Amino acid sequence: MTITDSALSLNVADVEASADFAVRHLGFTQVMAADGFASLTRDDAGFNLVFLRTGLGTFKPAAIAGEAGHGMLVVFVVDAVDDEYERLRGEGVDIVTPVETEPWGERYFQVRDPNGIHYQFVQWMSRPEDG
Repeated sequence: MTITDSALSLNVADVEASADFAVRHLGFTQVMAADGFASLTRDDAGFNLVFLRTGLGTFKPAAIAGEAGHGMLVVFVVDAVDDEYERLRGEGVDIVTPVETEPWGERYFQVRDPNGIHYQFVQWMSRPEDG
C-alpha cells in the first residue's frame, strides 16, 4: 500500500466557524469548500483538515455522524509551546487547559474552537526513554 495523502474529517455544526478558526489561528489554508464542507491544508501538518456539517445527508455511514470530536484531540507537536500559548491567548482563543508539563516530559496546552473541537499543542521537554 502507498498512502498518497491523509485527512482528518470532523463533524461540526458550523463548518465556516471551524474553518475560519483553523485559518486565522492555526495557519491552515482552505483549498476546497461547498455547502456543508471545507477542506484545509498546511504543508507541515501531514494531513488535510476537513470539516463536514453535522447531519449532512451524504455522510456515510450515518451511524457515526455524531457530534464534533467527542473525546478526540487534534494534536500538533511544536518547537516553542510557550510562544504558541502566548500567541493564541493574545488572539483571544479559548484556552481550555493552560500550559502544563507532565512527569514524562510532555509540555502542552489545549484550546477549543467555536464548535468545540479541541486542539492540543505539545513540546517534548524530555522523553520517557531519556530517563
